[in-house]
Amino acid sequence: MDSFFSFPLKLRNRHFLVIDLAIFLITPTLALALRTDGFSSSSFFYSSLPLVTTLFLLVKLGVFYKGGMYSRFWRYASIDELFHIAFLGVLVTGLQTALFFLVLRPANLPIPGSIPLIDGMLSLFAVGLVRFSVRLAERLLQRFSGIEGRTQVVVAGAGEAGVLIVQEMQRNPSLNMHPVAFVDDDPSKKGAVIRGVPVLGQCKDVAAVAQATNTHQVIIAMPTAPGKVLREIVSACEQAEIATKTIPGIYELLGNYVSVNQLRDVQIEDLLRRAPIKTDLGAVAELLRGKRVLITGGGGSIGSELCRQALRFEPESLVILGHGENSIFEIYNELKSLLDRGLPPVAGRGSGEVKTQLHSVIADIRFPERMNAVFEKYQPQVVFHSAAHKHVHLMEVNPSEAVTNNVLGTRNVLEASMEVGVEHFVMISTDKAVNPTGVMGASKRAAELLVHRAAGRSGKPYVAVRFGNVLGSRGSVVLTFKRQISQGGPITITHPDMTRYFMTIPEAVQLVLQAAPLGRGGEVFMLDMGEPVKIVDLAHDLIELSGLQEGRDIDIQVTGMRPGEKLFEEMFVAGEDYKRTQHDKIFMAANASTFVPSYLNSATRSLEEASARDDVDTILVCLKELVPEFTPVGHSVEGWGRPPERAVSVPVSPEQKEQPAARAAGQQGHSDFTVTRGQYP
Repeated sequence: MDSFFSFPLKLRNRHFLVIDLAIFLITPTLALALRTDGFSSSSFFYSSLPLVTTLFLLVKLGVFYKGGMYSRFWRYASIDELFHIAFLGVLVTGLQTALFFLVLRPANLPIPGSIPLIDGMLSLFAVGLVRFSVRLAERLLQRFSGIEGRTQVVVAGAGEAGVLIVQEMQRNPSLNMHPVAFVDDDPSKKGAVIRGVPVLGQCKDVAAVAQATNTHQVIIAMPTAPGKVLREIVSACEQAEIATKTIPGIYELLGNYVSVNQLRDVQIEDLLRRAPIKTDLGAVAELLRGKRVLITGGGGSIGSELCRQALRFEPESLVILGHGENSIFEIYNELKSLLDRGLPPVAGRGSGEVKTQLHSVIADIRFPERMNAVFEKYQPQVVFHSAAHKHVHLMEVNPSEAVTNNVLGTRNVLEASMEVGVEHFVMISTDKAVNPTGVMGASKRAAELLVHRAAGRSGKPYVAVRFGNVLGSRGSVVLTFKRQISQGGPITITHPDMTRYFMTIPEAVQLVLQAAPLGRGGEVFMLDMGEPVKIVDLAHDLIELSGLQEGRDIDIQVTGMRPGEKLFEEMFVAGEDYKRTQHDKIFMAANASTFVPSYLNSATRSLEEASARDDVDTILVCLKELVPEFTPVGHSVEGWGRPPERAVSVPVSPEQKEQPAARAAGQQGHSDFTVTRGQYP
């Protein structure tokens, strides 16, 4: 059977030329027989057939040759080739008919006038059938060759991604995968057959369908499905002891094509995935295309993803600035490789000829002279400031570093930006800047205030974007849990009720890019982080995804909360007036700049002096002065607090009514401070 199916695959264009000659010599006679109801009744016209056949043959060969019919590789024929054959067939029929009535009919040849049309239709059908027999033979060979030895697969998701995955499995037997069924929640697809594969149920039926088809692997091909759907599929498959693979989510696939090569194990990021956001790529393209863009912290988790996504919008230049040489080296080479291979397509692209100049800069944002020199050299127009120390516990025991990097570093970058006239500045902030209980959060809130002041001074859109934890970032709890699992446990959590907002890195960066064009100056943008997730649930999911069982293979141990931690993170500062923007996943506090204290300059200088001599007590006092809502936990400092005249008293919006309770809950288990009037340094 294999040799029978493989014969058409050996045909080349020279063979098709010979076959076409035979077809074109026969079709006029067949056309005449059809027109006159048989060969016997058409004998009257036989004398004219040689001339008609020769004329038609010349027309067909000329059109087909000039039309490229003998320069295509028909093994991979698709709908495009079908349209091409149809177009040339119609053209041939039209030319034949015109020549017949202009040349042959005036000569009074005894031939029916419908022959050119019938002959053209027969030729078109025969040529198309021969060409697509190659494609059909390949499909049959793929379908029936060695099926017994392949892994049977159920594909969850009969959308475009699922069909592409099935198509690739059918096309490449070497993948050793044979799709036997789809499951999909679209009721219109129930019972349908797609590329020869039936849709046998909904996603909730995946385990039953897999068992009924004797399948031991499920591929989840739903890049836009929320994590809840994936969680249900994975849970059902785990109970039935069926292996699962998935393709990346839509944020990871941005600009890429779906392929079997992208299949991977289901990760915790998939289970927490949310429905994809609506994107306005045009606004982002207008902000970045043809501009000089600089990204601080370019080697970090957020900074490197900012580089990847910004590059696709064709900036004139992209400056990747960071302190760690290894991480900058890696992201620079990754981006250069992307440019060399050609960038993936992005909606709203320009010419398509990417000429972005990449620059890797090793620099520490804590040195103002270095920042001024870099900005003077590259003259950036758009700056994304993501460089920061973000690890809560480490900054709690190293407050001087939190200040010099997060506060003074931000000041240096802002001053260098204003010096060269940066048009658009976006600082990456954190939910820990809201009602902070740790030094890291307080330092990021102070950095926000510096951005607001710079916006007022420059009159330009300098803004901050605030969001929660990102999955997979350096220092992420997920990476800690994975390391603990690989070591045999236990997994340690600080409190069974602790919750956090989570977002994938690509999703967070995409929303940052969406928020950037919305700024007019001095705003804080908050990303809609969805529902908070219990850390203990995260640990349970990671244990199950690792093929282990809690209590039997690995334990979860509660260690107690550390200084600076809260049970519940918050996104909104009391008094900030939050409104939804035109983007339904982004909030904006337009009045954020009204909270900048008049003593910001002197407080920043005091922080600089205190951090230079590693004076922790003074650092905490200064941060408390700058951020009145800062409630430090884990330190003992006498004689500090905020002056009563500087206290902020504001009404609480309806959306914030639940915040005090959450904040109180977040402080359970910690001693409070006795706040007294202290001498400001």
